[in-house]
Amino acid sequence: MLEKKVLFIDAVHPLIYDKLEEAGYVCEFFRDYKYDDYLKIISDYEGIIIRSGIKLNREILQKAARLRFIGRVGAGMENIDVDFARSKGIQCCNSPEGSRDAVGEHAIGLLLTLMRNITISDRQVRNGEWIREGNRGTEIRGKTIGIIGCGNMGSSFAEKLSGFGAKVIAYDKYKKNYSDPYVSETDMEEIYHDTDILSLHVPLTDETKYLFNREYLSNFKKNIFLINTARGMNVNTADLVDGLKSGKVRGAAMDVLEYEDLSFEHLDKENLPHAFQYLVRSDKVILTSHIAGWTHESKVRLAEVLVDKILDDKTRRK
Repeated sequence: MLEKKVLFIDAVHPLIYDKLEEAGYVCEFFRDYKYDDYLKIISDYEGIIIRSGIKLNREILQKAARLRFIGRVGAGMENIDVDFARSKGIQCCNSPEGSRDAVGEHAIGLLLTLMRNITISDRQVRNGEWIREGNRGTEIRGKTIGIIGCGNMGSSFAEKLSGFGAKVIAYDKYKKNYSDPYVSETDMEEIYHDTDILSLHVPLTDETKYLFNREYLSNFKKNIFLINTARGMNVNTADLVDGLKSGKVRGAAMDVLEYEDLSFEHLDKENLPHAFQYLVRSDKVILTSHIAGWTHESKVRLAEVLVDKILDDKTRRK
């Protein structure tokens, strides 16, 4: 009888190894393997655990004759051809529940840092400057916060905002009846009309690539603050820069950038345009390195959620 083997394409929390091995799987991880190496061995495995190391495209999935499940540690599934995988009967699951609190908290931190000039003032004090009036901030209380995408991350951000005295509204094209004590369901007309602070919480798909662009921004009645903890390519950076220059965007806090490489581990340094240089120099912009979901706690929860989904599904199929 063939061994039930799971291929780990990225380093993950050892909890996943342990639970899968307890369930009878043999777990294998080849740290230095590249895409072509995986093509040669993929037919041996019943499962794949991945973050974002390679793309699981049609070519590699066609060779995965024994594959029964793909587990994505995290939220985004853009590096997996999910439709093709499911057409072959392969279960695809992710674990956004594991990092929802981390992302919600980080979005709050970005918002406060941006609106209260925290990084600017910190830098000035370190340089011996004591500037108060020049750093007079803007309060969240009384503002309308528009959330685009009210899944795990968007709803967590809304919940974290509950003590700030803001009006929180959300639009989600694929959900209905999600109003709760923290957020009110709405349409894009109200988002455009009322929003003071816009926060993006959508996956990266053909539909959401460059969702935030010049045309989109022009629909907002007010000048807005932008928070993006979703995916870098949800925002057209050049159009964002134009908005910052014109004042239509009062400030932007970005945990993600369209110039990240596939694995999100570093920026594609060979292709950093003038728009990126503007963001780096601007005092209206806060930048972090795709760390919204990266906490010690979320690393454990992401693993727990994912392996539980995999094993629950395996149990149902027996």
